[in-house]
Amino acid sequence: MVVSAPSCIKSPPVLMLLADGELHSGEGLAAGLGQTRAAVWKGIEKLRALGIEVEALPRRGYRLKKPVELLDAQRIRAELATERQPHLHELELLFDVDSTNTRLLGARPPPRGTADVCLSELQHAGRGRMGRHWIAPFGSGVAMSLGWTCSDVVRTLPALSLGVGVAVSRALVRAGAAGTSLKWPNDIWYRDRKLGGVLTELRAEAGGLAHVVIGVGINVVLPEEARRQIEASGAAVAAVADACQGRPSRNLLAGAILDELLSMLLQYERFGFPAFRDAWTALDGLKDRQAQVVVGGTTIAGIARGVDSEGALLLETGDRMQRFISGEASLRIAHE
Repeated sequence: MVVSAPSCIKSPPVLMLLADGELHSGEGLAAGLGQTRAAVWKGIEKLRALGIEVEALPRRGYRLKKPVELLDAQRIRAELATERQPHLHELELLFDVDSTNTRLLGARPPPRGTADVCLSELQHAGRGRMGRHWIAPFGSGVAMSLGWTCSDVVRTLPALSLGVGVAVSRALVRAGAAGTSLKWPNDIWYRDRKLGGVLTELRAEAGGLAHVVIGVGINVVLPEEARRQIEASGAAVAAVADACQGRPSRNLLAGAILDELLSMLLQYERFGFPAFRDAWTALDGLKDRQAQVVVGGTTIAGIARGVDSEGALLLETGDRMQRFISGEASLRIAHE
């Protein structure tokens, strides 16, 4: 039987056969793909060039170092509630891209009240907050961006990231994760270690509208080598698998995130951040703990006291309460 890649995702066909992590002979791959053995070898070399580890066992065949759950549009859509489905304008699944956020920022905005969504198996220039590079080994996480058209968002954009954090946290529970928390303004935590992050960007449109792109990067499973590489830079890292009893599903999580984001955006447009403040406070991983805020070159120490109705961080320093806006300040945990 000849296998071809479905139109919803542009994964190389040879990867689809190898995704199960089992050993496949070169002859069997060639027959399944309707290709020559030489073409199969070239396809495998292309995967390796992208950093995908394919083992070759002499006279036996090829296999991925570990099995991988490839993204599947049908399984992602299955997580959407019936009332949310009309609000999904377009779902695009890619094999590789520079950045899902960059792709949507450069595209035509979706109609009001609907979302354009892009996910990719690989990102070559994934971005985090303050221009940091987001490291995501193949098949290990969810890299998703959602485009949304709205009005009067500039004033509330910093708080929108907090609403996104609440939505992602709810999706993590649906995927079987327990004990996750949030760190102001953009981080998803598990036991004080970064499990994922949010990047919200804005492009102004004619007529007072705004094209908002919400990027979410989540570590679902994290190979030890990648974990060591990230932690060598001084970052404490975690994965969804650390917070789950069993192996989490990337497609279930991606679909749950999409569903919860749509739900959050529809509510946010009506009520703003106050509708999510209590939920965010309940998830605040630093509330009432010693923390440090860095503004420019200045470090201010105090006790984190949550956020106000506009999503600004509240830091108690001595006998006063200081207020910090996302984008101007960076929050760090203090050693307790």
